Amino acid sequence: MQAVADKQAEALVVEGLTRRFGALVAVDDVNLRVATGEKRAVLGANGAGKTTLFNMIAGDLPPSEGRILLAGEDITALSPQKRVLKGVRRTYQKSLVFGGLSVRDNLYVAVRGATGPRLTIWKRAEAQPDRAETDALAERVGLTDRLDVMASDLSHGEQRQLELGMALAHPPKLLLLDEPAAGLSSRERESLVEMLANLPRDLTLILIEHDLDIALKAVDYVSVMHNGRLLAEGTPAEISANQEIQDIYMGRHGK
Repeated sequence: MQAVADKQAEALVVEGLTRRFGALVAVDDVNLRVATGEKRAVLGANGAGKTTLFNMIAGDLPPSEGRILLAGEDITALSPQKRVLKGVRRTYQKSLVFGGLSVRDNLYVAVRGATGPRLTIWKRAEAQPDRAETDALAERVGLTDRLDVMASDLSHGEQRQLELGMALAHPPKLLLLDEPAAGLSSRERESLVEMLANLPRDLTLILIEHDLDIALKAVDYVSVMHNGRLLAEGTPAEISANQEIQDIYMGRHGK
């Protein structure tokens, strides 16, 4: 019975995940186990394989080998949309929002897309029963006073906030954030850490982040990749004290 309970407590299991591009092995036999409600950072220098790993978990890229389990279910062969309906959401290194729509309508589209029905006939978000969730998402990411603003008119930081709000639509089980602090000001980074700290405790979060200060403040546990492989894992304090990892971030590894 203990083994069954342990499996159910794991939001994500990655087993032997590998991705090859011809002779290049971008991700090499990576194994991860992430508990339900855990906040995990995946760190590493440029080219370590972090985004390729995310692309496979989200379904944007098929693995060459290995499998991916979400709450015990094998989702390796599922399309990205089917993974969304299973509760997997992600953001990208560059904000992907609908610039020609308002903040409210961007959030509405995300809410509708996360529940499955197609938007066969467009109706404005304020006319829909999903408005309550739309407004709640805007409040969660600090955009309540920007609901009627076109997404293209938002600052870079506000677009990142909007993308996070869209990813949180119809609460996900697993949220993948790819460099959420990229391009943010110091004040916006502080707000991001606060937003991440206030996410629902049962939401499992995995983030890629180059800013060690952001990553280590926001998570419970850290996995470090180097040259496509998993190099080390530990608590933020353990990773901070690891000289080999510090060398990687300072560009001294292997010299």
